[in-house]
Amino acid sequence: MSDFGLGPKGFKRKQYTDIITDMELRAKQLFGDNINLSERSPLGLFLRLTAWFMGILWQLAERVYYSAYPDTAEGVSLDRLGPYASIRRREAIKAVGHIKVEGEPYFTLPKDFTVGTERGILFETTEDAELNSEGEATIPIRAVEAGTVGNIGIGLVTEIINPIAKIESVNNTERTTGGRGRETDAEFRNRFEISTEGRGKATTLALRTALLKLEGVRAATVVENNTMNTIEGRPPKSIECYVLGGEPGQIAGAILDTKAAGIETYGQETEIVNDISGQGHAIKFTFANEVNIYLKINLTKDNKYPTDGDRRLVTALIQHIGGEDTDGTFFVGLNMGEDVIYSRLIALIYRIDGVTDVDIEISTNGTSFAKNNVVINVNEVAQLAYSNVVINYV
Repeated sequence: MSDFGLGPKGFKRKQYTDIITDMELRAKQLFGDNINLSERSPLGLFLRLTAWFMGILWQLAERVYYSAYPDTAEGVSLDRLGPYASIRRREAIKAVGHIKVEGEPYFTLPKDFTVGTERGILFETTEDAELNSEGEATIPIRAVEAGTVGNIGIGLVTEIINPIAKIESVNNTERTTGGRGRETDAEFRNRFEISTEGRGKATTLALRTALLKLEGVRAATVVENNTMNTIEGRPPKSIECYVLGGEPGQIAGAILDTKAAGIETYGQETEIVNDISGQGHAIKFTFANEVNIYLKINLTKDNKYPTDGDRRLVTALIQHIGGEDTDGTFFVGLNMGEDVIYSRLIALIYRIDGVTDVDIEISTNGTSFAKNNVVINVNEVAQLAYSNVVINYV
């Protein structure tokens, strides 16, 4: 009995069969070895009924124990661990885009004008807009509902929900983008791990961690020149931060707050950020380039291959490389400047039961495929979308 519960090796839950065994042993100690404890006896039924409810309590105790750790906590319990890494779960975001509106010239269309698709996905205009002399205007819109449901293709926003006599037609001439669901437990754990890598300030790792905590930042890396010579355009004693995604002002603020005093920043973007005394600083950084990865997979499988094997395969690849999964979960994956290694992708697929043979072709443009590694430059980051993975069975 002492082997169960909380001990030096952690928590060990008592199973239903363990509870029954202990209760039967105790019953024999109290009533004698000849007591009837069969499944149909009154005492046997009572013990099994009690053991079933006690099993639920042991399960609850186990969940409480594991809720204290980021790798095993779920939901609100995981949220409450976020402040220890100085992060919070990211809420759902509404997709945004633009629509072309046609109607009466010089008519001013007030904001919150509602439009939508034939499938009932609604958007609202976010500002007042005056139609030009030809009766046209391009107006920004935002989805009514947060999440990936608002990310739709060109030419689908054609319905006017609250008609106005002076407006004839609407249409989106570009995709609506940026919508995402509330950060999942898997995404939050991934960011939790990254956020604890660089503690303190004035180190390249701390800078990268500070940048990755920002809303919308999907990848970051920091290159330093600690010599007295100019290297690749970087002045002596300077740093260059490469960032994928995020708002320029927030990025510059994080750099100023984290970098060492007296160290010069370098990059293609410049933002003026005020310090605590109100003095402005010109902070420079560079937006990184995203390298889209396309995969063609020729797969041989047997009857051990799970029914959701394709989904597991795609998820494993996206977790490794980085990108958005089929359920909207976003994984950071490879760091900026890390190459996509062909053999590692093969190894990931072989981890799935039932895979007997696999062959992969890789591309960065979707047309020219080859069986080799993809070299990623220091200012680039590889990204894999679930729609860029094609699986063929052979």
